[in-house]
Amino acid sequence: MANIELKFLDATGDNSWVKCESVECPDSGGKFISIESFNHEKTVVWLDITTAIKFAKTLRTEINKIKEVDNA
Repeated sequence: MANIELKFLDATGDNSWVKCESVECPDSGGKFISIESFNHEKTVVWLDITTAIKFAKTLRTEINKIKEVDNA
């Protein structure tokens, strides 16, 4: 199996990044989406499935807004 870690690099080039992965919480055993960011300090946000779906929809909406402005 490949040993791969996918990170989304910050557009400013200052070595900041964000990554996402599905994880199982060691305390509750529940499954979550972990969004980890690093900007000279590590920050992790754990989203339950419902919140992750809403976040994904909101992110798509914001991307579409940017695309509309670029196409105008």
